[in-house]
Amino acid sequence: MSIIRNILKNSRSEEDGNFFLKLKVILGFKPKSKPLYLKAFTHRSMNIRDKKGNAINYERLEFVGDAMLSSVIAAYLFEKVPHGDEGYLTKMRSKVVSREHLNELGKDLSLIDLVQSRIPKSNFGSNIHGNLFEALVGAIYLDKGYKTCEKFIYRRVINPYVDIETLEGKVISYKSLLIEWCQKEKNTFDYEVYEDTGKDELKHFSVKLSINEKVVSKARATSKKKAEEKASKRAFFAFQNQITKLI
Repeated sequence: MSIIRNILKNSRSEEDGNFFLKLKVILGFKPKSKPLYLKAFTHRSMNIRDKKGNAINYERLEFVGDAMLSSVIAAYLFEKVPHGDEGYLTKMRSKVVSREHLNELGKDLSLIDLVQSRIPKSNFGSNIHGNLFEALVGAIYLDKGYKTCEKFIYRRVINPYVDIETLEGKVISYKSLLIEWCQKEKNTFDYEVYEDTGKDELKHFSVKLSINEKVVSKARATSKKKAEEKASKRAFFAFQNQITKLI
């Protein structure tokens, strides 16, 4: 760990003081192993490695943080909703730890202000916020253990954001919901996706969503996935009365 400390110290120098002052406000406690938190906010573009050639960035901490979030949220839902079966609990947990929700959490905490990168922050995609949040949770667990990590998740995730009734009505993927409905009702569906760059600098994709061989919605976005999700959302509102019972 001393090797990591020296490498990261050289790369941040006088910024460390402000970094840990801001971090302490977010955490609500004083970090014990500072290198873990420095690593949690080091982007891979820094290209920092230890003496064994292992990359020093937040990506492995993301893995730990994801597992901790799932564990704590699962235990909370198990106790909070005693009538929920496995399928219900899994769906509810997915809503809490969805990429969209984690991105919102990271944004609310302004975690991107702490990241060290050679890439301009304006060039990052929205997932950077959720990635940093997961990495931070992973660092807390490795630094302070399960109980402290659990308290942090309750304070920053469960208490302010998790409401069972609200979650029950929250849609995390309109495409998944629409496909589930089509399969249940034996409706055929087809996503016809094609490149549609037009005059835009960024590549765009358009999609036509057909149900029972009839086009029900169209959408356009910078990726196939986003275009399909947007078209699915529009189709959802067209068939809302029939679909809502699945949420």
